[in-house]
Amino acid sequence: MTTKLSKTEQRTRRHRRIRAKVSGTAERPRLAVFKSNSYMYAQLIDDTKGATLAASSDMGLKGKTKTERAKLAGAALAKIAKEKGLESAVFDRGGFIYTGRVRAFAEGAREGGLVF
Repeated sequence: MTTKLSKTEQRTRRHRRIRAKVSGTAERPRLAVFKSNSYMYAQLIDDTKGATLAASSDMGLKGKTKTERAKLAGAALAKIAKEKGLESAVFDRGGFIYTGRVRAFAEGAREGGLVF
């Protein structure tokens, strides 16, 4: 008999599947995205060292909607990455569907100059 998984467990399984294929290096870090009900968080991670190179969130950003704030947070992360000499990244959507805030964040990062 199969048991029904919660939304969180389903997302965690999807994320594990993605992480089996996606890994970040110092030259091309992994852009990991997490969204809660209120905010959006992202980090550029070097998986070889297990170190966070840059981080950003939409907490405290001025935007009318969560989607607008996510786009601004993506641009802010791209700016931080540029300052640290990082040009490209590998996108890790964290098990979330690529639409809405996740997509807005990715577009903001791309517009800020990050390539992925």
